Amino acid sequence: FSIPEAVLFQEVGGETVLLDLDSESYFGLVEIGTRIWMLLNEGRGQGGIVDALLEEYEVERDTLEADVAELLGNLLEAGLIKA
Repeated sequence: FSIPEAVLFQEVGGETVLLDLDSESYFGLVEIGTRIWMLLNEGRGQGGIVDALLEEYEVERDTLEADVAELLGNLLEAGLIKA
């Protein structure tokens, strides 16, 4: 995944605000979404994100994989990341 140049982001108080300059839309991510965004920004793929989060949070792998996939799908659909 990659973050398009037209998408700006800023972490504010544990949350991340995303601005898509192309659509002029704002999006917000809460704590876990912010952590996933930061891992994406580091260049990690879906598997790397899941592995990192499993080390940081007490959660079942299946649940985490489904949640990460859902968020990534939403970000793709909104044009905030590219595959």
